[in-house]
Amino acid sequence: MKSRFLNKIIKLKQKGRFGRILVLTGARQTGKTTLAKKCFPKFNYLSIEDPILRIEYKKMTSTQWENSFPNAILDEVQKEPILIDSIKSVYDQFKKPHYVLLGSSQLLLMKKVKESLAGRCLIFEVFPLTIPELLSKQWDDEPKLSFFQKYIINKKLPSLPTSFKLLPNYAKVQEVFEYYLKFGGYPAIIGKSTTDKERYEWLKNYINTYLERDIRELSDFKNLEPFIRIQQTSSLLTGQQVNYSQLAKECGVTGNTAQRFLTYLEISYQIFLLKPWYKNKLKRLSKSPKLHFIDPGIQQAILRKKGMLNGNEFESAIISEIYKQLKNSSANFIDMYHLRTLDGNEVDLIIELENSYIAIEVKMSSNINKTDVRHLKTLEQILNKPLIHSFVLSNDTNIKNFGDNIIALPAAMFLS
Repeated sequence: MKSRFLNKIIKLKQKGRFGRILVLTGARQTGKTTLAKKCFPKFNYLSIEDPILRIEYKKMTSTQWENSFPNAILDEVQKEPILIDSIKSVYDQFKKPHYVLLGSSQLLLMKKVKESLAGRCLIFEVFPLTIPELLSKQWDDEPKLSFFQKYIINKKLPSLPTSFKLLPNYAKVQEVFEYYLKFGGYPAIIGKSTTDKERYEWLKNYINTYLERDIRELSDFKNLEPFIRIQQTSSLLTGQQVNYSQLAKECGVTGNTAQRFLTYLEISYQIFLLKPWYKNKLKRLSKSPKLHFIDPGIQQAILRKKGMLNGNEFESAIISEIYKQLKNSSANFIDMYHLRTLDGNEVDLIIELENSYIAIEVKMSSNINKTDVRHLKTLEQILNKPLIHSFVLSNDTNIKNFGDNIIALPAAMFLS
């Protein structure tokens, strides 16, 4: 069993003043239940999916909750949102009870959480395993911060070798990186006892379950076919800017429907939409985002595809991993954007810190040269805060310094 960054974080937060109710949300099968049970082994585990027990839980008064389940994990709590009101009542009347609420559907769960538990809970998002977590050996190991995470915390680079291959853990990191690109980070399919055929089959079944359960929970679909077309087309568009009108036309739906279906994909943790960067923050809200699938294994499975990623898919896999690692980081004042200038220059990722920016270009190439960094050379002239460093991430195992605080690093090294 792999360790999680959230393991240490949620146990620490649970002991604090605002840790009496913890909410863990995320896509199905990302390990929320395992994480909660491992972190709080003495808590009662209550599955709200059980229809018989669900009825009994609904009947319980606050005093009965406090007496019978003063410390409990409520799994799939979105199945019975009224139980959130019960937990709120227990929280308000008694000082000792602690609860962990788990839910796969962000829309149904978060709306009720915001209405009933505002100011009473801490919310954590559980994503598929990151590369540092995939590199951990067992649950009790604390995952080591990646090169990127350390840089975000320290804002300075360590001394670097000339080649990734010179590092003692090169072979293991490269093996895990290639696994991540091929199968993603869902915990259920890791381990040497699982064959590649079984992994492909699990991912295919996951997509079917997602469509039949999660999406039907989000909306009362009479016909899933239009949504499936949006899902499949979106998987082809990963790493690209979204044109809602074109997407709608290709899928035979209205523009509003296309946008709504992408929202479903986003709030069920299948994709995230990367906003464009503009000095005018209002424009960031109105201009077209870039679409990235959160897990490359899922994205490939939707397309029934095996083998090498294309350039856009590789970009998405890298930026999604950065996104997950930032979500697992305690660093504050961070936002992410893509940038495209009027003359067509693009930068794949702009990370905004409190007082500065970091820029990242992603290239699938195994041989980075100066033409790959040309868009980064003049980037600081556009930005409204200092650009402290720019990185080009690729499959090139050599580490190259291009001056102007621009450095090319192997993506596997940067993310591990």
